[in-house]
Amino acid sequence: MSTEGQVGPPPVMRVVRTRESLEDAYASVPQPPVRSARASRVAVFTMGALHEGHIALIHAARGEVGPRGHVTVTIFVNPLQFGPGEDLERYPRTLKSDVQICAEEDVDLVFAPGPEVLYPTGEPEVRVDPGPLGSILEGAARPGHFGGVLTVVMKLLHLTRPDATFFGEKDYQQLTLIRRMVADLDLRVRVHGVPTVREPDGLARSSRNGYLSDEERALAGAVPAALAAGVTAADLGRSADAVVGAAELELMRVGLNPDYVALTDPQLGPAPELGPARLLLATRVGKTRLIDNTPVTLRR
Repeated sequence: MSTEGQVGPPPVMRVVRTRESLEDAYASVPQPPVRSARASRVAVFTMGALHEGHIALIHAARGEVGPRGHVTVTIFVNPLQFGPGEDLERYPRTLKSDVQICAEEDVDLVFAPGPEVLYPTGEPEVRVDPGPLGSILEGAARPGHFGGVLTVVMKLLHLTRPDATFFGEKDYQQLTLIRRMVADLDLRVRVHGVPTVREPDGLARSSRNGYLSDEERALAGAVPAALAAGVTAADLGRSADAVVGAAELELMRVGLNPDYVALTDPQLGPAPELGPARLLLATRVGKTRLIDNTPVTLRR
């Protein structure tokens, strides 16, 4: 039983902080004789400050592998995906409570490396290029962000070697890019999306929600309301432009100036005239930047 980090994991779960101890932990994990339709080893990659959204990912992971499979959760605040002036230093770090949550949710292994473990020679000079899809929406607002995300995901996939991995749909562009990376680079892992977990008023669960003051938290309710307005417009047979306009109007009604409101196809290409689409938005509420999205169906 590992005691690395002195975070006191229960005896059924290991917590490791180094590459060597990760390899040692995996050495005792039984491997299936052949690859099957059902994964036996799953990883969930997080930056910690675990909440109900992360727990939904862990539940999905355990459901995928069953009681005899192996679930790894990684906890790492990745500096590569934070740009200048972003909240790297104030991003919540709650390892002790995160480990307790993982233990309660039947996780087998927590890998919680420091930056010196994942980047032993400093920030890597070679990174994963997200391509054109990484330069729109969040990529336009946060240059370099998705290169940092894909680089750390690639490294964690190599280190944890899962059959499958789970990501939340709240970060829909991230999920789409990870799927594209896996397909384009022939990585042998299945990438599953999990629906966004929301608070009672519809706001997507996020570690950054804790930055909001009471007044800002009330304003943030306009974000899910804007998505709902867009869905309603689509259901009424309105055009793509009208769907975007309905969402924008809901945000501006309470004084929020969105970074973007966009309607795309499910792969983030141009919006279709009819059929499945994705409505995505980002806005600042005070100093906190919130993103969200929802599926919509364009109708006549």
